[in-house]
Amino acid sequence: MKELPSLERAVTLLTRFPGIGPKSARRMIHHLLRRGEEANRELVLALDALRANIRPCELCYNLAEGKQCWICSDPRRDSSRLCVVEEPSDLMALEKAGLFKGVYHVLGGRLSPLDGIGPDELHLAGLESRLRAGGVMEVILATNPTVEGEATAHFVAQLAEPLVPRVTRLAYGLPMGGELEYLDESTLYQAMAGRAEFRHAM
Repeated sequence: MKELPSLERAVTLLTRFPGIGPKSARRMIHHLLRRGEEANRELVLALDALRANIRPCELCYNLAEGKQCWICSDPRRDSSRLCVVEEPSDLMALEKAGLFKGVYHVLGGRLSPLDGIGPDELHLAGLESRLRAGGVMEVILATNPTVEGEATAHFVAQLAEPLVPRVTRLAYGLPMGGELEYLDESTLYQAMAGRAEFRHAM
């Protein structure tokens, strides 16, 4: 069967998204091709708006449409408790659980030497600046329970312990190897509620 270059390029691009394989990508493309031009134009405009308007929050690196995200600009949040997550999707998963009323810091990934991701590739300098500014009483480590997530938690703990009174880690109601954004609200609630002091090997 003769391949259609434009279709195959679109399939290749869509399969770069998490959880999208070639079959799912082809179904999505055929759906788009069946839609009217006006409906597809709305999608193009929405993607253009994302590119033009969404940027990292200048304080926590969450997604924002202004200088600060909706959490950092909310005076009702408890700024003495700072939860460190890997990605904005992890932040959103915790927010959906509805338990945490503090603030966040998004690292923008996790330490992974095999992928060339070291401390300089993460938003650690911004985190250190926030902690040195004072006012943070607890840092909650909410990196994913994976090998890389654990290594990142240890690194952040070493950075934070001289600067804040308390460093905690989400309780291990979280499955090892899991990702926060895919966990149910009950599991996240128990993990946040049961967090404990974080101890790392010296």
